[in-house]
Amino acid sequence: MHELAGIEQLLRAGDDFVLSKVDPSSTPGFNHGKKHGVASLAAGAEELADLQEKLYAQGISGDPRRVLLVLQAMDTAGKGGVVGHVVGAVNPYGVHIAAFKAPTEKEKAHDFLWRIRKEVPAAGMLGVFDRSHYEDVLIHRVRHFSTPEVIEERYGKIVAFEKELVDRGTTIIKVMLHISPIEQKLRLDARLDDATKYWKFNPSDLDDRVLWPAFMEAYQIAIARTATDTAPWYVVPADHKWYARLAVQALLIDALRDLGQDWPVADFDVDAQKSRLATE
Repeated sequence: MHELAGIEQLLRAGDDFVLSKVDPSSTPGFNHGKKHGVASLAAGAEELADLQEKLYAQGISGDPRRVLLVLQAMDTAGKGGVVGHVVGAVNPYGVHIAAFKAPTEKEKAHDFLWRIRKEVPAAGMLGVFDRSHYEDVLIHRVRHFSTPEVIEERYGKIVAFEKELVDRGTTIIKVMLHISPIEQKLRLDARLDDATKYWKFNPSDLDDRVLWPAFMEAYQIAIARTATDTAPWYVVPADHKWYARLAVQALLIDALRDLGQDWPVADFDVDAQKSRLATE
């Protein structure tokens, strides 16, 4: 049993959710330190890999279900670490990762969900959105790229889009990795002190820091507008990278367990194939 089994109830953003009340340095449901957390992550990797491979095998066998992990966060909050240390532990053939950057001119010519729909995971796949359709209500609200009317309309379109995915057999796990501005500063400083990390640094990250309160307000509103029973939001404290990874791993394991899948049964006569092989 995973050490954070059932953690979704502690992390889920309910009707009375207030982002400012979430402590980014907290570790809900986990009363141990980093060493124990890292060991727990390693221990959970085997179960996650097993459950994900069953999902993949069932997809090949005709099961339409799939899982989509949506990761949203301020820069340096650890999205890449979750992809590498959590999702990276499973069979890569059953994973589809889409990292959404600023839209191209071609993408801008279409509805904001056009490029998102193209990356929706197929049956049997574990999909990961490193940033997502939520960029079009978060950044657009903070930077005033769209009018308030357009942004309000997009919340409704997002809810409808996610309902469509759920109705087609998608389990959606929406995660905000919640980092504090103090921890972000430390991580940005670390990048600037390490030549091997310069490629991760973007001067625009410092511009976003000035707008931190506006971003937090945008996240609060987006979560409140788009958290539903079938596509809930989970806010994961992310000042401790090891905890954020462990929590997301637990959310994935719980979601895959809930599918109740087992290995596909053979659609051929096993004994006959054994006899055939024995005669070679």
